[in-house]
Amino acid sequence: MKANRRNFIKRTSAGVLGMGALSFPIAANAATLKENSNTLKSDLKLGVASYTLREFTREKALDMTLRCGLNRITFKSMHLPLDSGAHTIKSAVAECKEKGVDFYGAGVIYMTTEEEVDQAFEYAKMAELDMIVGVPSHNLLDYVEKKVKSYDIKLAIHNHGPGDKVYPSAESAYVKIKDRDKRMGLCVDIGHTQRIKRDPSQDVTQFFDRVFDIHLKDVTASELDGQTCIIGRGVIDFPAFLKTVSKLNYKGTLALEYEAEGDDPLPGMMESIGYIKGIIATL
Repeated sequence: MKANRRNFIKRTSAGVLGMGALSFPIAANAATLKENSNTLKSDLKLGVASYTLREFTREKALDMTLRCGLNRITFKSMHLPLDSGAHTIKSAVAECKEKGVDFYGAGVIYMTTEEEVDQAFEYAKMAELDMIVGVPSHNLLDYVEKKVKSYDIKLAIHNHGPGDKVYPSAESAYVKIKDRDKRMGLCVDIGHTQRIKRDPSQDVTQFFDRVFDIHLKDVTASELDGQTCIIGRGVIDFPAFLKTVSKLNYKGTLALEYEAEGDDPLPGMMESIGYIKGIIATL
């Protein structure tokens, strides 16, 4: 795997460009992203799950996303609390638009009561979002389906791998929503998928009709104790995975969720995105 990683970086300039984004002015990135940085060859869209930037303010998180050459983001609650009022939410939406970042979803949002479901959908409505990345309790799925229908907002259920009692795999969510409203689907976290010893490419292919979002991360081992690492340094076969989603004509976002180095994630983010862009340039 390490040899493959070196070969991709040598064969493409995209990896170097992604890793060198630190030197680009933020304003210049924001002005050009919509033209050439966010939608890549094969129309694959890259973004960031803001849990990656959990130790930073919302403003800083947006700026760091732009410095990675990306302009799509989902907010976790530390960047826009779930109990925020309309004014706070509208201000956050305006800030994203001003910086040129597409705030396309929220999550991961846990839903264990009907009140938490209500709060999540009202939050998404006020933020004018198309999608919630969520983890609803099994007994709330009927109630969630009613909300999906009445709000016309998609729900993408996130898997959390071994040790998770609710949705350890994409399949465990898929079997519960496959016969429900088609706006109920999946956010496939491929790192947690690998940790539960499943093939991310196979799972995305098998459940593709309900795949709305994908969280990108690499892990050190296909085990419970596998840890997030820089993409290309772990055990996931990213060339095969990206080839798979490209062939499937995936239209959602590939959102980087880099959980390592919480206090200083930017170098790892940039190397990860550079590697991903390098692979995509060869497709």
